[in-house]
Amino acid sequence: MGYIQELRELVGHRPLIMPGANVIVVDKNKRLLLQLRTDNKCWGLPGGSMEPGETLKEVAKRELYEETNLVAKNLTLFNVYSGEEFYYKYPHGDEVYNVITTFICTEYEGVMKKDENEVLDLQFFHFDELPSELSPPEMPILNEFINTYLGMHNYE
Repeated sequence: MGYIQELRELVGHRPLIMPGANVIVVDKNKRLLLQLRTDNKCWGLPGGSMEPGETLKEVAKRELYEETNLVAKNLTLFNVYSGEEFYYKYPHGDEVYNVITTFICTEYEGVMKKDENEVLDLQFFHFDELPSELSPPEMPILNEFINTYLGMHNYE
């Protein structure tokens, strides 16, 4: 059982401040990796919550591997997100205020394979063809990535 599940046993559905990390994986064709999540049936970035003793970079690497079977060869810090905009109520009632550290990964290895418990599908998408059903806490992250980072680095 993970740390967040242990806390949930004590506090029920009440809001938790949940630190975690996610990864924007960009392939050689300048496409973005998204996963269709089992919990809210929305597309989002590989990532998850921090366990005691982990660094945020370790969280990002672990979650990327657990959910996609890909190993990050490099991670670059993109931004840290928090505040009202990152409040989320899961379909089963758990409430969180996410504190999300987002990394970018352009070098990785492994054969993509989804985690059957957390991921319904894994796909790469061109930046201008993202699915409409995006996970709400990740929409501001993806918008910032597309609107600022892409223009600065000529990914268009």
